[in-house]
Amino acid sequence: MNDDTTPPQTPETEPGAEEWEDGFDPAGPGDDLPGPLRPVNWNLLLSHDLEQEWLALNRWVEWLRRTYALPPSVIPPYWHRHPELQWELSALHLHWLAAYDPEQNASAAIGWHRDFAAARQRLRDWVAASGTRLDRDRPSRQTAWPGEPPAPAVEDTPITDRREDFVAFVIGQVNKRKAAEDAFFAHLDDADLDTDPDADAEEG
Repeated sequence: MNDDTTPPQTPETEPGAEEWEDGFDPAGPGDDLPGPLRPVNWNLLLSHDLEQEWLALNRWVEWLRRTYALPPSVIPPYWHRHPELQWELSALHLHWLAAYDPEQNASAAIGWHRDFAAARQRLRDWVAASGTRLDRDRPSRQTAWPGEPPAPAVEDTPITDRREDFVAFVIGQVNKRKAAEDAFFAHLDDADLDTDPDADAEEG
């Protein structure tokens, strides 16, 4: 049982860079990982789970870039705004958790580092293609296929406060997912009303 009384992290209380210490556990303070690890399908997470996964991934990416002194050409400040970087880093995070599981064999760590080298090259490719940089960002360019409307124009925006943007981004993503959930369940409720057996009995 986890006796840690520290309140759960939220976007507003996520630690800043100045609070990171050498002894920081990137898996999270006192985290109890339930059961075997599973891939994270970001498209299917409920709003609460989405927030928790974003916070956990952000915490680990922050640890990763500092531990390995990774330049912004590998992990840029606005990685969270580029799905290609999000999915790549998420997969690398889960691989790391599995490799350093206490029940894993002793050679798993070197296997992770081998895969980490390959992932760094892919991250460089994603960053170069997306156009995001240390001090500015733009949405990844999309190519319109024949018959599709033209892709929207993209413009650079300056990066002034990465942490503030991350908090706003996560809140926006969670609210959007919550709205989709509410709409889905409202539709189910409406469908139940349309097929209410009591109403059918009364009509009969």
